Amino acid sequence: MATFSFEGKDIYYEDHGSGKPLLVLNGILMSTLSWTAYIEPLSSVNRLILMDLLDQGKSARMDGPYKQDIQTEVVYGLCEHLDIERVNIMGYSYGGKVALQFALKYPQRTDRLVLFNTTAATGPWLQDIGEAWNKAAANNGEAFYLTTIPIIYSPRFYTESNDWLTRRRAWLDPLFASEDYRSAIMRLTDSGVGYDIRDRLGEIIAPTLIVSSEHDHLIPIDEQRVLVEGMPNGHHVIIARSGHGSMYETPLVFASLIYGFVNNPTLEYNIL
Repeated sequence: MATFSFEGKDIYYEDHGSGKPLLVLNGILMSTLSWTAYIEPLSSVNRLILMDLLDQGKSARMDGPYKQDIQTEVVYGLCEHLDIERVNIMGYSYGGKVALQFALKYPQRTDRLVLFNTTAATGPWLQDIGEAWNKAAANNGEAFYLTTIPIIYSPRFYTESNDWLTRRRAWLDPLFASEDYRSAIMRLTDSGVGYDIRDRLGEIIAPTLIVSSEHDHLIPIDEQRVLVEGMPNGHHVIIARSGHGSMYETPLVFASLIYGFVNNPTLEYNIL
């Protein structure tokens, strides 16, 4: 648990275990705390690095609007700070967009990518959802919760795990009530407006596992297939019966996909 300075702002990160570096980039509502349950499995053979991007968790808040690509430079700054030459990156949703932009700008620093529930562009669907989130965030914590959380999960999980969601809401309510937190989320949401790398996907040479969820209603599978079709070294897995929040709905599968893809020494198989 430490910080480094990026353009005069403190960026919080955690460094666990040893081995091939594996950097985890948060979804928009998340922080390093979100990955507590994954520290043990993912640091068992890897150097697991968690970080809060600008406007997330324990990292510094921004003073005004910015574009998402500044987060790419934060990631580069962390790699420099930790003297990491090549890094594996797991990016979830917002973090996946940052990972893709990092791989485009710094291919020589990118080893492998694992992208969960990620898109190549902020299209009209996602942009309008983001606008709805921001309008709710400007109102109050309860409106923000009810606008953001249900769509993250599959209806099946929301019903079957409602006791868990009720306990989680009790934990989230004070956070969502914070104007500082909601303002930060609004800036994070706005930072993705205009994001579109669809015409550059062919430039990403890093071996990439693209993981979709069957019932992702936030970033539909068809949008994620754009990544699969455009990336020369992209591989696709769809998690059955899961929504956008696959790290909570299917944690064993979630961790296993990361663990296996990052650490498998063989990428090409000569099957006779």
